[in-house]
Amino acid sequence: MKKIFLTSVLTLISTICFSQYEYRDSNRIGISFGINQFTLNTNNFQTKPGTGWNGGLSMRGNYYNDWDALYAMQFSENNFSVSTNSGFITEETNYKLSSAQISFLFSYKIVENHLSIEMGPLVQINGKLSVEKDQENNIISGTTLLAKDIVDISKFSFYPVVGITAGVRHVRLNVSYQYGVNNMLGNLNNKNLGYNFKGNPGILNGNLIIYL
Repeated sequence: MKKIFLTSVLTLISTICFSQYEYRDSNRIGISFGINQFTLNTNNFQTKPGTGWNGGLSMRGNYYNDWDALYAMQFSENNFSVSTNSGFITEETNYKLSSAQISFLFSYKIVENHLSIEMGPLVQINGKLSVEKDQENNIISGTTLLAKDIVDISKFSFYPVVGITAGVRHVRLNVSYQYGVNNMLGNLNNKNLGYNFKGNPGILNGNLIIYL
């Protein structure tokens, strides 16, 4: 996971540097950080959304007339919880998901340097889910599965993204939503666990972007 993330960072930085050299008057590098709310939509067990954090780099450049093109790479920690049983006690077991995202979005400028809307595709590279050691043997409510049985999720997720960005030339706030169209729990169907797993993630992001 760390190697994939490092490779993605170096690739993005190289792309940014090359583009800055070719189009110095139009492209801007952005540094972003913020929070996210991750929801795993599934009928296999009961889940609740959790709050995580984001950090990343982006490049915004003129594309055509009122349109910008936006390249971005983001590293995130996502959280959600699943209802489990520990003995006779029902408790929420928290799962963490570390991921790297690469996106290519088109941005329509409603007000130059102040307000725009974005849309486009995003690919996410996932690590395994992590769960606390003292909760990994909890039984997932309504199943015979242990909490640690569902950590090996799909390594890639594809999301369509829509968002809005507002602010001034060098500091802006972006709010976006992305919904995973592929089955994040698909890997579990190959583990002979006896369930037909299906889960689609939805992520709401709020990021502050500083343009250099």
